Amino acid sequence: MAASIATPNDQDSRTLADRVFTRLQDDIVLGVFKPGTKLGEAELAKRYGVSRGPLREAISRLESRKLLERIPHVGTRVAALQAADLIEIYHVREALEGMAARLAALHMSKAEVAGLWELLAQHEQQPDLQEDTAYFQHAGDLDFHYRIIQGSHNKSLIDLLIGEIYHRVRRYRYQFSMSSNRPRKALGEHQRIAEAIEARDAEMAELLMRRHISRAREFLEAQQSDSSS
Repeated sequence: MAASIATPNDQDSRTLADRVFTRLQDDIVLGVFKPGTKLGEAELAKRYGVSRGPLREAISRLESRKLLERIPHVGTRVAALQAADLIEIYHVREALEGMAARLAALHMSKAEVAGLWELLAQHEQQPDLQEDTAYFQHAGDLDFHYRIIQGSHNKSLIDLLIGEIYHRVRRYRYQFSMSSNRPRKALGEHQRIAEAIEARDAEMAELLMRRHISRAREFLEAQQSDSSS
């Protein structure tokens, strides 16, 4: 059983809702709860050590991110993401994250660029990546793509990519990182994108990001083709 996320001095239900939201979201992304799994409120409240109020708020937020869905007479379950839907999302990512990389090259501060390189240096030290078996990035500022999106300094673009797409795709990226046989290649692609951003070469940054995401999409399309043949 997972440890409680509540603390004896924590009376702020909003804070509890934020915490259970983050924990439940991570459990969905990392596959602790598989697509289609029915989630009961009583079991979740016990698992995360919270009352049903903060839990329901977290569930509602995860529904808005399309990670959970409520079905009449069935209850709440983990939403499934079909391969065809994911391919559509990757086409959108290719265009929008390419734009984000272009804007990041124009608008990221020197400190933000330095932070990008520090992040990639941390990634390079991951044992799984050094063994070329996996390249998984945690959410938020520990994620290269998240940093680039934030570095665009374009609120509308950030809202679209982070609010609508980012966490739906993280589930697939987690699986992809362990099955694509290209972790070190992916790191190299990240490094080339960072170089273009540091050089303020907006056109090259966009091109490299689009290529990077298109390779992931092509891998997904090949998987779908193999499964249907």
